[in-house]
Formats: sequence, C-alpha cells, structure tokens
Amino acid sequence: MYIAVAFPAMVLFGKATGGEGVARPLPIIAQHVGELRVTVLLGVVSSFCALVLAVTLYGITRDEDRELAMLAFACRVGEGLVGAVPLTTLGLVWLATNVGPTALDAASAQGLAALLLKVGDWQTTTAALLFAVGSTIFSFLLLRGRIIPAPIAWLGVVGSALPVITLTIQLTGALTGPITNLAWLRVAVFELTVAFWLIIKGAAAPAARSRSV
Repeated sequence: MYIAVAFPAMVLFGKATGGEGVARPLPIIAQHVGELRVTVLLGVVSSFCALVLAVTLYGITRDEDRELAMLAFACRVGEGLVGAVPLTTLGLVWLATNVGPTALDAASAQGLAALLLKVGDWQTTTAALLFAVGSTIFSFLLLRGRIIPAPIAWLGVVGSALPVITLTIQLTGALTGPITNLAWLRVAVFELTVAFWLIIKGAAAPAARSRSV
C-alpha cells in the first residue's frame, strides 16, 4: 500500500513541476495544479502508511529488544510526520493559483518556487534517512529474533544500511546524481518480499520470547 501510493505521488509531482533542473517551474505548475492536489492526498495516505508500519513492526519486534524496537519505531514515526506536512506542494499550488492583490511579482514568485522545491528535496531526503535507519534496525531485530527467514532479513539489514550511508553524505551535498537511487534497489526488493511473506506466512515468535517460554 505504501509503495502503491508513494510512487504515483512522486511521478505526478515530477510531471507537475517539470522535473529536476527546470529554471522556471511556475508556468508548468499552473497547468498541472490538479496533479499537485492529488499528490497532497497521496502524501497524506503515505504518511499514515508509515505510521501504521511503525506500530505493527514495533509490535512484532518489541519482545526481541524493546529499546531498539522503540528507536526504530521513533524513526518510522518521524518519517511519517515529515511527510505529513506537504509544505512544498501546498506552497507551489498557492503560488500558481494566487492572482489576487496578495500575489507576488513574477521574479519573487519564481524565487520562492525554487526555494520551496529545494526545501522539498531536503524534506524528502530527511524522511528517507529516517526510513532507512528505522528499516535497518527493524531488519536487524527480525534477523536476530528469527522472526522471518534469515536471507530475507539479511537483505533488509544490508539493503537498508546502504541508504543510511548515502543519504547522510547526500545531505551534506557531497553526493548527487542518479547513483543515489541505486542504493534503493535492495530496499525495494526487501520491502516487497517481506510484505508478502508476513501477509502469507505471518511472523514467527521472536527468539527471546521462545527462550522465555
């Protein structure tokens, strides 16, 4: 569900803003205001998906290590809350549709639009970093507790840890370009695999709980 709403939102946002590197996005945005409004709705649904995952994964892993599970829970909640405030999208819609006496002059509007797009990039990177840290910890607990098969859990640990590194460097501005997207391939495979495994097979009792019984 998370992927099903987040990916279309990303595609629609890129279409509505003309993609990365557009010098004057407002004329394009004015023609795609409807798509931007849809991305707001999809973004809200995505945020609640993140919150639901935070709660359910905490419930599955807390008996293995409550403190680590709580830390991962906090990261996934932070991810959801960052995405729940569509500051960039709502600001761009306002700039593109505000034609009254409070409308900004063309130069100021273009400058503010560029700033909002940059803030949106920072917001996305921050949310992604919180996701990656939370996913790494949850995957480690799933592995240590033998809650899911070890190969799937290892895929989650390794796949999620790599974006933690790349995103941290990306926030400093030292890493840019398409290479930043390659780190997410293993995460995508893990997310889909573990989702279907938990839906079909369910979660085994954590090893810590099994030892105490």
